[in-house]
Amino acid sequence: MLMRRGKTGMTVGVAAGLSLVFLVGATGCSSSDDDKTVVGSAGFTESEILAQMYKQLLDKGGVKASIKTVKNRELYEPELEKGKIAVVPEYAATMAEFLNRKKNGPDAAPVASPDVAATVAALNTLAGPAGLKSGTASQAVDQNAFAVTKDFAAKYNLKTLSDLGKAGVEVKIAAGEECKTRPFCAPGLEKTYGIKVGNVDPLGVGTTAAKQAVKDGKDQLVLTTSTDATLDQFGLVVLTDDKKLQNADNVIPVVNSGKADKILPLVDKLAPVLTTEDLTALNKQVDEDRKKPADVAKAYLKSKNLI
Repeated sequence: MLMRRGKTGMTVGVAAGLSLVFLVGATGCSSSDDDKTVVGSAGFTESEILAQMYKQLLDKGGVKASIKTVKNRELYEPELEKGKIAVVPEYAATMAEFLNRKKNGPDAAPVASPDVAATVAALNTLAGPAGLKSGTASQAVDQNAFAVTKDFAAKYNLKTLSDLGKAGVEVKIAAGEECKTRPFCAPGLEKTYGIKVGNVDPLGVGTTAAKQAVKDGKDQLVLTTSTDATLDQFGLVVLTDDKKLQNADNVIPVVNSGKADKILPLVDKLAPVLTTEDLTALNKQVDEDRKKPADVAKAYLKSKNLI
């Protein structure tokens, strides 16, 4: 799973962090919001944008909504079960494995896979008894991604991770320390693609330091995410995961079952239109152009005739 944002087994990150306090954003809940449907946000850019889109779709559909920011899945998932939070933008494989481990223990056999339909089915099997339900998985996927410099890709004629394996060149990976042992990182690259991993440089996942190390040639491969909007700044390009090492972490709404009938028909309108490329561009508008998530969400929904 993704190595940031509290995602399954891979938690370091840009906006993750184990906070024991519910942080309420500028659009967060207050005593005057008690009668509103609460949309959960995990506090990092992408989650903030998605939560804003959910809120605006609900408002447009006549369901008044507010946003509550809770930085940690271990904290907001129980709130979702209780109905204090009505809906959260989630990631199919990550949420499936979170519920799997919660029910069956930390060593539970994985239920997620690269197959999005099978992963969503597994998610719903686990979600039902917890009083939860998922909506429609969007085309947008936020999962582990591996990038090299454009010059490195040109030198070895690389477009895919298979190409890197066939090139036979040894690489040092700029990533989190856990990359050394996680099956979706160094061990998976070696087993699935035959990539020669010399070492892992523990600079974090998708951090500026990690990307700069690859740009400077200190490292050759950086672990980031498929919606990283800053790669161009470092002259980096993602190598396609052509053998599908990564699981299906498609963006998907997860709702309290008791509120599903009024919420899902509205927020599911996003699923057919939102792509990975769209989500990356939206992240860029916030992270680089310093636009507000609410404004970015509104402009995108209007461009798709959804509000």
